[in-house]
Amino acid sequence: MREVYLDNAATTRCNPQVARLALELMTEDYGNPSSLHRKGFEAQRRLRAARRQLAEALGCREEEVIFTSGGTEANNLAIQGAVAARLRLGKTLVAMATAHASVLEPLRYLEKQGHTLRLVPPLPDGSADEAALLEAVDGDTVLFCSQLVDSEVGTVAPVAGLSRAIRRKNKNVYLHCDAVQGLGKTAFSAARLGVDSLSVSAHKIAAPKGCGALYLRRGARILPLCYGGGQEGGLRPGTESTPLACAFGEAAALALGNMEENSAHVKELREYFVNKLVKIPGVCMNSPPQATPYICNLSVPGYRSETMLHFLAERGIYVSSGSACSKGAASHVLKAMGLPPERVDSALRVSFCPRNTKEEIDVLCEALGEGMAALARSGKGK
Repeated sequence: MREVYLDNAATTRCNPQVARLALELMTEDYGNPSSLHRKGFEAQRRLRAARRQLAEALGCREEEVIFTSGGTEANNLAIQGAVAARLRLGKTLVAMATAHASVLEPLRYLEKQGHTLRLVPPLPDGSADEAALLEAVDGDTVLFCSQLVDSEVGTVAPVAGLSRAIRRKNKNVYLHCDAVQGLGKTAFSAARLGVDSLSVSAHKIAAPKGCGALYLRRGARILPLCYGGGQEGGLRPGTESTPLACAFGEAAALALGNMEENSAHVKELREYFVNKLVKIPGVCMNSPPQATPYICNLSVPGYRSETMLHFLAERGIYVSSGSACSKGAASHVLKAMGLPPERVDSALRVSFCPRNTKEEIDVLCEALGEGMAALARSGKGK
């Protein structure tokens, strides 16, 4: 059975070149980068090179990159660390209601600790409601969280503009951006976005799972979540995973170098996919036309997401119903957009990578039509 993998927003297949580099670091240059001998010095040299690669991809200084275990840890470190460092400046936290769970859950934890949380819904097409977000910020606000690219419908937020407007309104607000779905796919510079911190993840760009990074603007202050050695500026203590960090750096360099070519290919795939979808009666598009081409969210009302996912998976076709972290729960993003329950309950997220082809889209669309017919006949769609 041929495998058609179209769930790249959840995770990507590791690039063989990147995987070989990680293996080399695990079996040859395997020293502890903190050790004061040749093996340690070599590991430290390789780790520094990876930090430079990631800094170039993020558009920041090398010393502003902190390696973490992934996007979730990076978000938690920024959010909880920033609030802990600003307890005297205010108690209000503002974020997009469509934020990823790794942003929403630490915010809800802080709300239980006595902070005020304001979650701002998007506009009906899923894009950021800039006026409402700015209005939610007041003199008591200490943290504002944005999302560069929405992980479910692919909308791209005007982070730089929001940052400037918020700074004018309250210069003490700490600005954090979740850019996990943007790295290597959407051109940006952490410095030009005007944020204090920004999170990214390795396994979204064909590197191994278990590694991420936090951009922390020079001069921005956060407190660590755990304590130990002095690694990563004391903010993320513990022996660094040199193999994963170096693999991440290599993948980031490859993504940066091929971004224009990859984006053109994926844009062509998305247009081809949308043109095929409109010929399937009953299919509704949830992603707006201006969304990133890498993510396409659709609904097939009358056919539950889980049922259709199983039908497609039995044929070797892999998509999702939303963020992998939601584990099948109804999309909070589509709910926040105000979509009716039948659209939310039947949503499918198709997410592309540069390796995908039009032939794979043909296979998906044919199977989608077959699934609708088969499930309608069996009465198992609902």
